[in-house]
Amino acid sequence: MGTEEPEENVTHMDAWLYKAATEGSIEVFNNNHRLQLESLKTPNHDNVLHLNLANQENAAWLFNRILSIIIFLPVHNLLLYPSLSIFFTMIKREKRSDFMEQILSKCPSLLLQTNAKGQTPLHVAAKNGHSAIVKLLIKSCAKARAGDLELGTDQVSAVREMLRITDQESNTALHEAARCGNVEVVKALLEFEDPDFPYSANKKQETPLYIAAKRRGSGRLLTLLLDKFKSTGHGGPHGRTALHAAAMARDAEAIRVILKKKGNLTKERDEDGHTPLHNAAHLGTRFSVVKELLKRDASAAYIGDKKRGMTPLLMAARQGYLGTVSKILSLCPDCCEKVDNNGLNLLHYLAFRGSSSPLELYLFKRGGIDIAYGSIRNLMELEDAFGMTPQEVYNALRSEKHHHKQKAWRRQEMLI
Repeated sequence: MGTEEPEENVTHMDAWLYKAATEGSIEVFNNNHRLQLESLKTPNHDNVLHLNLANQENAAWLFNRILSIIIFLPVHNLLLYPSLSIFFTMIKREKRSDFMEQILSKCPSLLLQTNAKGQTPLHVAAKNGHSAIVKLLIKSCAKARAGDLELGTDQVSAVREMLRITDQESNTALHEAARCGNVEVVKALLEFEDPDFPYSANKKQETPLYIAAKRRGSGRLLTLLLDKFKSTGHGGPHGRTALHAAAMARDAEAIRVILKKKGNLTKERDEDGHTPLHNAAHLGTRFSVVKELLKRDASAAYIGDKKRGMTPLLMAARQGYLGTVSKILSLCPDCCEKVDNNGLNLLHYLAFRGSSSPLELYLFKRGGIDIAYGSIRNLMELEDAFGMTPQEVYNALRSEKHHHKQKAWRRQEMLI
């Protein structure tokens, strides 16, 4: 067997330099003036800035020092522990900032170097929520262009060029910041951005606004993005919008923020014809989410999807989310009159869910006599494509006498 030839041009970093970069030991780099910083890279092409930013514990030595002090503190000083934790965090941030600043003063070109994923140090800083470092990198970019701290046209342009660099997944630093959810990082990135610049979707078809909307509790972040840009892209994968994402995150505040700026998204459909209300109904969401969506435009409750013509109400019933069914009915009681492409109405879907729910028992074992809404009472008599009423479906699924109808319904259930 022939011997494998070693791979050529594989970059690597000596262990002592790798450790120094990771821990932020600037002394190592100050004491070795012959080092070519621009050439120091790992096999993934991470430079010393990438390594330092990706490491969450680059001040392990300081943590150990503080821990050794804590061990000898008396019990009555336990209240000092939170303060020490805050102090440790502050020192760690200062140490990282000092390391980054000194490294960039030695080799400004590291600022725009990308790793194997196409990420600049700014991408990594934004991804890890380092707001102070993001500000430092932006400041360093402007300084490198002009040679001073005054921000003129050239410096602003230089910063904007850096902010718009995309990695191999077409993510800018703002995409990463939105995913991280750090408001301060986003503020720092938006300070120099052109409000007319349309941030496009990455390779996953996600815009920064869509990414932010996917996070629970992202109201402040969404407000910041929507207030800053005149025409913020709101798209996501499969034809979804940021409002779809907020509905799937079950975040009523995010929905409220998005609708305040983009109130025309309630009836936007994705590739399957699902509106944000469809997504909320499928997941069995809170009353506040349903209320926010329908308060803006109640007509969303009457829209059927592409494949089966299912309205949000029918989708919630199919999933067995009776609370969501009640919420939608309380706001749009006559939407129960809408049936799907096979003629299935609300009660057909509830019948199929079985007798495990008190509401279903009430509807079918008592014949629906005391149902409050007339529209719902009328559904008891409506036949589906197989000529079966909801009551017959309920009986067929529970009686051997209706075995042939049961099989027919089972076949139809496969289409649901």
